[in-house]
Amino acid sequence: MDEERDLVVFEDDDGNELTLEVLDYLAYEGKEYALLTEFVEDDEDDGDEDEPIEAYIMEVRPVGEDQEEFVPVDDDLAEVLIKIFESEDFDDDVFDDEEE
Repeated sequence: MDEERDLVVFEDDDGNELTLEVLDYLAYEGKEYALLTEFVEDDEDDGDEDEPIEAYIMEVRPVGEDQEEFVPVDDDLAEVLIKIFESEDFDDDVFDDEEE
């Protein structure tokens, strides 16, 4: 089963590329956020399952018709969003009705 992954490529100030995979989206207080983690090809798996996974939360902003911009959020907001993503009863649809 080959499912398409939602990948985003970022470039740091030194020109190094970092590919992140979007794990999930969340609408919260009228804005959209994404939970991302560093992308690892299936064949690149080093087998070290005890190593913690680095996760990122970013605001998703539309840019033009077909593009999005991913913007880091401040630490306080990130903590709130992490709790929502981690909650056992997290459901994408629950938060979609908070549009103004």
